[in-house]
Amino acid sequence: MFTRLSLRLRIFLFFCLLAAGGAALAGGALWFGWSRADTVMPAAPFITSFIVFAFLNTGLTVAVWLLFDENVAKPINKLSADLRLRAHSGIDGPVDTDAARYLGDLAPAAGALSRTLNASMMDTAKQVAHETQRLKHESERLTALLTEIPIATILLNPAHEIVLYDGQAADVLSQIAPPRLKAPLSDYFDLTTLTDAIDQLSDDIAEVPFKLGDKTAVRVFDAQVKSLGDGGHMVLIDVQAIASQLLKARPLVFDFGLMNVAETKEIRDSPLRDLCYVPFDTETTGLSVEKDAIIQIGGVRILNGQMIAGETFDRFVHPGRTIPPTSTLVHGISDDDVADAPDIATVGRAFHHFARDAILVAHNAPFDIGLLRKSEVEMGVEWNHPVLDTVLLSAVIFGVTEDHSLDALCERLAISIPAELRHTAYGDAHATGAALVKLLPLLEGRGVCTFGQLIEETRKHSRLLHDLNE
Repeated sequence: MFTRLSLRLRIFLFFCLLAAGGAALAGGALWFGWSRADTVMPAAPFITSFIVFAFLNTGLTVAVWLLFDENVAKPINKLSADLRLRAHSGIDGPVDTDAARYLGDLAPAAGALSRTLNASMMDTAKQVAHETQRLKHESERLTALLTEIPIATILLNPAHEIVLYDGQAADVLSQIAPPRLKAPLSDYFDLTTLTDAIDQLSDDIAEVPFKLGDKTAVRVFDAQVKSLGDGGHMVLIDVQAIASQLLKARPLVFDFGLMNVAETKEIRDSPLRDLCYVPFDTETTGLSVEKDAIIQIGGVRILNGQMIAGETFDRFVHPGRTIPPTSTLVHGISDDDVADAPDIATVGRAFHHFARDAILVAHNAPFDIGLLRKSEVEMGVEWNHPVLDTVLLSAVIFGVTEDHSLDALCERLAISIPAELRHTAYGDAHATGAALVKLLPLLEGRGVCTFGQLIEETRKHSRLLHDLNE
């Protein structure tokens, strides 16, 4: 049982035991002396002596505990967090030996080990960076080539979830709802004709043409389906009918790890790496959930522990009121910026689709989630997603005594937020997502591997913020 308690709490309980033990021994000694007296002595002086001793003993114990906590327990926690940052998130930099100056040779030894590992990791990182740059150039060439061909390409896994889409397909999907990997194709199209076409595939028939209608029943596309031989399929959509201004170069978005359909599990039992996350942020007319309104929503998507390039959400919202000048000073958004923006019902529904089947992640989540839930009736949706708060994740990793602001968290994780993006919905959402990507391996390194285990850990720090996963 005690192994589940934090180091600082265990040390505190140890000193409490010392104080109680000292008082018990003193009380026993006074009683023994009083009971062995040759004549009957009044008990009051002995009781007074015991009370004075207990008070002084408790004060001395508290003073020693505070010194021990400040100079031993806290530095051990900080040193542990620094080492985990370097071991699991690739954060480079010297170990803070000054904070652990009373721990003997432990901090210098940890620093030496960290420098040795960093040197080895840097050599590996250079090789990886070179190969990554080469693959990036190849991807850019492939994207440019596919953009010139008026065919939208969508790759599906055996569960008919999207594994890859090119720029052309992104244009088609975005006319229905925000495009996203791992989304069922049925979120965008009526799959009746696709299912019939797949049934016609065989060893002799490699591809089948068919008509593909979107969910809005507005458009019907000429399409073909090809079998990939492993249960997956490639859908090719003729986009010649789309206006030419829509056919622009966009990232080729893919994750071939999604070709293998993961076993369906209860979310509490699901590994953190297998889950989809949508870190997001809002900018508002003020700081009151009840009285103020959203004027901007920004979000990114994370799959398999990585942020998906090309899948972002950044929309202005007309709040139906003027934006106070004091709020504009913070985020820089004025009434002119939102004059032609859609209302929260329209933007909220689009963001709800963007975040479908995902865990919402925010920094100080009760505020942002509260604003979304306040407008559920207008949007016609329910915001009942599981929620993670990076404030609580920071407390789990670095302890409650550290600064858990977004700026402080990003500084610890070596994440830079460009000044022009700070206090914008997309900029803060991107920073929150980058922080989550680095926090996930740190959590796994601490043995927190499933969503249920993570919620148990965050609830230990509920005095900082209310947990929203009731």
